[in-house]
Amino acid sequence: MRIGVNALYLIPGGVGGTEIYLRNLLRALADIDAVNQYVVFTNRETGADLVPDRPNFVRARQAVSARFRPARIVWEQLVLPFVIRKHRISVLLNPGFTAPLGCARPMVTVFHDLQHKRHPEYFRWFDLPFWDFFLWAAARRSRGLIAVSQATADDLEHYYARAAQVIHHGVEREFFEISQHREPREYILCVSTTHPHKNLPRLLRVHAQTKNAPRLVITGVRGLAAQEIESLASSSVELTGWIPRGQLYELYRGALGFIYPSTFEGFGMPVLEAMAAGVPVACSDIPALREVARSTVHLFDPASDREIRDALLLLASGKISTEAAQQRAAGFTWEKTARATLDYLSKCSS
Repeated sequence: MRIGVNALYLIPGGVGGTEIYLRNLLRALADIDAVNQYVVFTNRETGADLVPDRPNFVRARQAVSARFRPARIVWEQLVLPFVIRKHRISVLLNPGFTAPLGCARPMVTVFHDLQHKRHPEYFRWFDLPFWDFFLWAAARRSRGLIAVSQATADDLEHYYARAAQVIHHGVEREFFEISQHREPREYILCVSTTHPHKNLPRLLRVHAQTKNAPRLVITGVRGLAAQEIESLASSSVELTGWIPRGQLYELYRGALGFIYPSTFEGFGMPVLEAMAAGVPVACSDIPALREVARSTVHLFDPASDREIRDALLLLASGKISTEAAQQRAAGFTWEKTARATLDYLSKCSS
């Protein structure tokens, strides 16, 4: 096969978990597959480091900037179909929700969540129509859909009447190595974009009202709720913004505990990372996180100040076991993700 990968959406350091997903998926595909050919369509912002340095991987850089979303969408819809035909692509993987609707080749589109349907109140009024149309159209035009969790697959069935192949994310081996060299210090870590659904304002208010709560470190892409969160952050809260993976590994290595108060997730990759790293975890009791962690972590109601406070104090006490969570995390590998994705692409290409 000649497999195309539509990476036009990727803004390094600007799209959060979908960047981590794509980088790890491509690396894992390169490790398991030396036979099929891969053409990765990138934008002006994305460097050559996205594409594995293997003979069967080629970067096809497009003259469009993803930071100006209208231009990226126009290029994806009007130019990319011709580029795909030029490269004689057998099947196109769209790892970032949207797809070139005029593409004449079979397509597989990855849905990380359907937040725009479940929680439209979290979207800006001028963004929502684009999410509504282009995700609906991608779901209708794609031969196959990948959902990163059963929770997301259920939403695809409910809102778009389309069945999806559930293929979970993996977790990097580096996190399991971190667990062997942990040096917990007096801070609780939260890895999260500062978007409204992440529930960080509530976490900050509860943290400020909790006596003897350890310092709180929040790291991740600056999102739509960033100004509110920055205004609420006290002197015992550190907001790092997006940081390189090496620095993130160090934060996991030194964290006393990990808290994740999100009200909605399609998967919840940071929770899995903390589990793998042997960090005690407390997270929201919502469908996707239950699917990932099951009963191996401390679950709480993200709408309850009392339960969030209790979770902070429980993490500070060091009484949350990590053994079962780490065993659970060991079942999620990028190799498994890559093999399942490659099998599904092969099935959809014929």
